[in-house]
Amino acid sequence: MALVGVDSLTDLDADDVVVAAVEAVGAKPDGGVIPHVSVVLPCYNEEAHVLLEIQRICAALDATEYPYEVLAIDDASTDGTLEVLRKAEIDFPSVKVVAFHRNGGAGTVRRIGSGMARGDIVVWTDADMSYPNERIPELVEMLDFDAGIDQVVGARKAEMGSHRLLRIPAKWVIRKIAEKLTNQKIPDLNSGLRAMRREVALPYLRLLPPGFSCVTTITLAFMSNQKTVVYVPIDYAKRAGKSKFKFVKDAYRYILQVLRMVMYFNPLKVLMPPALWLVGIGAVKAIFDLVVHPFRFAQNTALLLLSGLIIASMALLADLIVRSRPE
Repeated sequence: MALVGVDSLTDLDADDVVVAAVEAVGAKPDGGVIPHVSVVLPCYNEEAHVLLEIQRICAALDATEYPYEVLAIDDASTDGTLEVLRKAEIDFPSVKVVAFHRNGGAGTVRRIGSGMARGDIVVWTDADMSYPNERIPELVEMLDFDAGIDQVVGARKAEMGSHRLLRIPAKWVIRKIAEKLTNQKIPDLNSGLRAMRREVALPYLRLLPPGFSCVTTITLAFMSNQKTVVYVPIDYAKRAGKSKFKFVKDAYRYILQVLRMVMYFNPLKVLMPPALWLVGIGAVKAIFDLVVHPFRFAQNTALLLLSGLIIASMALLADLIVRSRPE
């Protein structure tokens, strides 16, 4: 199979990259079989185990009747990952390799890979041996069996990543914030194993950030638009190789992305509560000030009231923009 090279990863030219890459992949003869399942596999410095992961994915899907493709995307690895993928592309007919010339991050890989996918169902997973990819057919079957389900996510039973003492409470807090803002139960906000309907996911791909918070983004995008997301419990193993997760930077990005996504679809959820609190506190303080000092209106009281009113106005304006935005 021909190797596809992608050189530019910026948001401005990503659509052109996708079009060119799709044309290149589609030009390779594949017997005329259109895949039903497309597995998007980000690969960055996974030389030691990426072949085992590809073998596991292909073995699981070969045992089914689903026509499939595995889009193995090398994100400008600095080790021998690309060479391993080239060999795997020869040995596994369903594997297609895409090579980035500059590192774009897991979100960029998944965004471009999902845009390239030809299957009705797109599967996201990792190449680090941490997720039970042998269960991919199970996720696909759930989507095929129930047309009302739009996304199936593997909810991890335990946290096996690095910085566990910090990650577990941090993820719990972020998840609770997301649940509060979406009014939905979220067993696992940032699981990397999920299957979704491509036609449902396509409008939200442009919202994906470059980094790890892309999985959080796609979850919140579906939930905020009344799409059905179902969770199934999965085991989670300690990853092979070195973790790319940076606790402080990535935790900050997760929180920021949760707020950004809810703001994008439902700004009243984020802005109106603090606005009402400020107005309420300001009103109580104003009454107190007028009782204690009948002819004096404190500056901080005015500041509280004005701040609340300004934020409330911003919330209403943002909501108007969201409601007038074409789907």
